[in-house]
Amino acid sequence: MEATKKYNKAFAILTSLFFMWGFITVLVDSLIPRLREVFELTFFQAGLVQFAFFMAYGLLSIPSGWILSKIGYKKGILLGLGIMGIGCLLFYPAASYRLFHLFLIGYFVLAGGMTVLQVAANPYVAVLGSEETASSRLNLSQAFNSLGTAIAPAFGALFLLSDSIKNSNDINNLSSTAKEAYLIAEASAVQNPFLVLAISLLLLAFVVSLIKLPNILKKKEGFGYSEALKHKVLKMGAVGIFLYVGAEVTIGSYLVNYFLDMNMAEIIKSTQWMSTISESILQQNLINVDNKAIVGAFVIFYWSGAMVGRFIGAYLTKIIEPSKVLAIFATMAITLLAISMLTNGLVAMISILLVGLFNSIMFPTIFTLSLSGLGNYKPQASGILCTAIVGGAIIPPLYGFFTDQFDFKPALFLMVICYFYIFYFARKSNSFIQSFTQN
Repeated sequence: MEATKKYNKAFAILTSLFFMWGFITVLVDSLIPRLREVFELTFFQAGLVQFAFFMAYGLLSIPSGWILSKIGYKKGILLGLGIMGIGCLLFYPAASYRLFHLFLIGYFVLAGGMTVLQVAANPYVAVLGSEETASSRLNLSQAFNSLGTAIAPAFGALFLLSDSIKNSNDINNLSSTAKEAYLIAEASAVQNPFLVLAISLLLLAFVVSLIKLPNILKKKEGFGYSEALKHKVLKMGAVGIFLYVGAEVTIGSYLVNYFLDMNMAEIIKSTQWMSTISESILQQNLINVDNKAIVGAFVIFYWSGAMVGRFIGAYLTKIIEPSKVLAIFATMAITLLAISMLTNGLVAMISILLVGLFNSIMFPTIFTLSLSGLGNYKPQASGILCTAIVGGAIIPPLYGFFTDQFDFKPALFLMVICYFYIFYFARKSNSFIQSFTQN
């Protein structure tokens, strides 16, 4: 009982970290349509924002594990929070000088800190208490992560997307005084939210530094990455994580532009119940709000669907084999994407938003299935799977490229391919695991 109370404080702090990185990850999506207009980017160039963000996972996951083995979990968490704070602060000069490459650097630094934090926090939560309740603790922490991803779109729509953005010709036609005033206001719209985030991260680091966290880092065993990679289910799972993260991030990143392309802002304003929802989220009359914010308010349902689905999926995976639940959810995601591709208006909008509901259990289920039968190589396998999160860097610009070439709806076929592989993995992984346990 005494140990449980000691761990409760550490668990509460770590859960707040899950919330914070979920919130910031999705807030990045809200900034993409704004940066696209500010810098007049193609959809491929806009996808480079996610490339910079998620490439950090591909480059830094395994080195982060090595660093943690040297400095411990608590110092690793402090290091991650500090790096994230620096990344947020870089948005200040990037917005002041309107430098796209500095935004990309800021994203990479921010994601680098998040990588260190995630590699530290996931295994730390798992061992804060008995092994029997490890899954429950991780699900609860991930639920708060989903809460952060659900709140972020409303925050982004309200603070990052609500004002109109002028193109370069409009800016050049302004008087010098009006131009200076506009650029200052434009910079502040980005600077202020990320300045608040930087301060919040540094304050959180200060709180963590004052709290005594239990030292649970065991003696590190050999690297063993080559041995772990001999397991076929792990290699298949890494591809699954790569494609899942890529698909989830791509859809979330391009929803605002997809809805604008379908003229959903006008449909929302002319539909009573939808305009009421948008006004409730934005706390403003839609007459005074930019179209990006009007449609951006609905992105909250994509990410909150993942939160709801996580609770439903947690129950389903107790009564049905996880691989079967994964196959069902992948099938539903494919079906909803097909509906969105073949329709327009509210049906196309609602169907793609519902994909978030079926994304919910994919990451933890793929992760768990991939670790089956790996024994002492699970830490190495976890590092490999975290590295596969780099899919969030590759798939979004690839989708942006196809959108530039063929338009939004045909490009969604790339997402269908991603979810079809997840369906394939779900079907094959179960037979691999059974054959391994029998041997």
